[in-house]
Amino acid sequence: MKSMSVFFKDLAASFKKPKVIIPIIVVLFIPVLYSGMFLAAFWDPYGKMDEIPVAVVNQDTGAEYEGKSLQVGKELVEELKKGNDFSWRFVTREEAEKGMDSNEYYMTIVIPDNFSSQATTLMDENPQPAQIIYEPNEGYNFLAAQIGGTAVKEIKAKVSAKVTEAYTETLFDQVEKISGGLNDAGDGASTINDGAVQLDTGAKTLKENLAKLAAGTIELSNGIAPLQEGASSLSKGAADLKTGASTLASGLNQLSAAEKQLESGAVKAHEGGVQLKNGLDASVQGADKLQAGLTASEEGSSKLVTGLESSLQGSTKVAEGAKGVAQGLEQLTKASPELAENPTVQQLLAASKAVAQGSEQLQQGQQQLLQGSKDLHSAQQQLLQGSQQLAQGQKQLAQGATQLTAGQEQLAGGLKQFGGKLAEAATGGEQLAAGAGKLSTGAKQIEGGMGQVSGGVQTLADGSKQLDAGAGELKNGMDKLTEGSGELASKLNEAADQTSGVKKSDKLVNMYAQPVEVNEQKVNEVPNYGTGFAPYFLSLGLFVGALISTLVVPLRGTSVEGATGWNRFVSRALAFTGMSLVQSLLASGLTLYGLGLKVQSVPMFYLFSFITSLCFMFIIQALVTWLENPGRFLAILILIFQLTTSAGTFPLELIPNWMKAFNPILPMTYSVSGYKAVVSTGDFSHAWQQLGVLAGFGVVFLAITLLYFATHKHSEDVSAEASLNA
Repeated sequence: MKSMSVFFKDLAASFKKPKVIIPIIVVLFIPVLYSGMFLAAFWDPYGKMDEIPVAVVNQDTGAEYEGKSLQVGKELVEELKKGNDFSWRFVTREEAEKGMDSNEYYMTIVIPDNFSSQATTLMDENPQPAQIIYEPNEGYNFLAAQIGGTAVKEIKAKVSAKVTEAYTETLFDQVEKISGGLNDAGDGASTINDGAVQLDTGAKTLKENLAKLAAGTIELSNGIAPLQEGASSLSKGAADLKTGASTLASGLNQLSAAEKQLESGAVKAHEGGVQLKNGLDASVQGADKLQAGLTASEEGSSKLVTGLESSLQGSTKVAEGAKGVAQGLEQLTKASPELAENPTVQQLLAASKAVAQGSEQLQQGQQQLLQGSKDLHSAQQQLLQGSQQLAQGQKQLAQGATQLTAGQEQLAGGLKQFGGKLAEAATGGEQLAAGAGKLSTGAKQIEGGMGQVSGGVQTLADGSKQLDAGAGELKNGMDKLTEGSGELASKLNEAADQTSGVKKSDKLVNMYAQPVEVNEQKVNEVPNYGTGFAPYFLSLGLFVGALISTLVVPLRGTSVEGATGWNRFVSRALAFTGMSLVQSLLASGLTLYGLGLKVQSVPMFYLFSFITSLCFMFIIQALVTWLENPGRFLAILILIFQLTTSAGTFPLELIPNWMKAFNPILPMTYSVSGYKAVVSTGDFSHAWQQLGVLAGFGVVFLAITLLYFATHKHSEDVSAEASLNA
């Protein structure tokens, strides 16, 4: 009770002194003035952004894009005029520079003359992004420049969306064109597939005909071999026939001479008969040789006929195969105009036609040669029969010659008759010799021709094999072409169906231009800067109020004589508690009702403000009670550290690491955090925890103050305070 009596006496003594009570009243309003003025000044700075003058210079000359006029700079200006982000001043470049020099504008936004043209280079090989020139007047006001930078980013997003809309519209127009092109390409691919099927059929027919051609040329080559052998035999027999015919002609000439000698005189009949007998013997020998040569020639011509018949069969098949190749290639070119224009196919078609025509001519020539060979064989058979008759006649003549001596009477008539026959025989012998020579020459030509035919047929056989192999590769290629063109048509039609489903609309274009929207869902929303900074400025104001309170309220002495240390401690503690109560009530009331601060709990807000103020008051009381002015300096130093480490403005993570160590040991850290819970988050359990920490700080420093009063005498305190007040 005595301690309370000391407190009330000291309070009454203070009210009796105007020099004491007036400073005390002023100090009570320090937290209100400090925190209130700051909060009022920065309560909602973004709410008056439309009063900040910003120069806008539009130098854009526009551009043409895909047949459309693009005026991005003009559209940007129109968008800026619609909004009230800043106090936009649309001026010339010269006016903007003059205004920046005179600090009339906080920043300048310049839209260059090539702004639209650069915006059209997105699809170019080397695209050039459109640029907006941002010139902040940072020396005039740094924060305004920073705010302007954020606004420019928003402007950039709007312009990007506009440019993207233009590109998207063009892109969708191109997609529609691509869809139509894919549809046409699908129809063309289907036509190609149909042609490929026909080409495949033609290639199959070509391969079959080329296979026949290859088989025919092989048979022709096999047939040429006996024909060539027969031609060789014919050439040899014709040579023998020529020799025999020459011998026969010579014998007939001798016989004619002998016949003339017989006619010259019968006197020499016996001698002539002998000579005739000798000549007839030679004639018989010549006739035998002639008969042998004719027999060999007849055999050769028979083989020639056989070989020609085989050759004719082979050439017939060759002609048919070559004709089929030409027809197949013609069908192939008719089915595929593109293939018809291929130079290699054209050469192949011309070569196949030439082979077909040559094969047909070869067939006709072989038919004529076969007919000639048959005629020659028939003539040789008649000649052989004649030679046989001649040989028989010569033998009979020889027999008659032996009987010549017996019948001289019959000699004259027989010689006369013989002379006529012999003349005819001589003429026939000469003709036979000449024909045999021509036969030998023709046979040699036939033999040489057959060699050429054999080589040509072999070349034809090799070529037909290559054609057959090539036709096989062509058939495989046509199979792949058919399969590939079918798949191509299917894929193109599928792509056309898919792209045709893309339809341009304003909503779709806007979606591509702005595919992402930010759906901001605020957690523990803070409506303005004032609400966000209230925990910081309230803590700061209450700490400054507590610090200044030590200048007007006595810390150690009392107006009551003989008061003990305990009495003085209670009196001073109650005095500072009263100061804290009034300061916290005034500061809280102003922010709640003067500035309109919205809190989660008004009673908790008042309680937290009082405990915070009391904590700061007891800390500063202890420092100044023990150290006096150095204690106040130490309190100011603590305030400075708290301003940077309490995380009231910037996040704790952004300050230097060495400062972070002071965060958990300073009381303003807990007052700011607790105020945030009471004002914004509504986390009252956290608020009570911070309140407990602040109360702990207050109790500890109150105990330190008690320790001072317990160890110091009253007389010392009175003299010290008197000197201080003086």
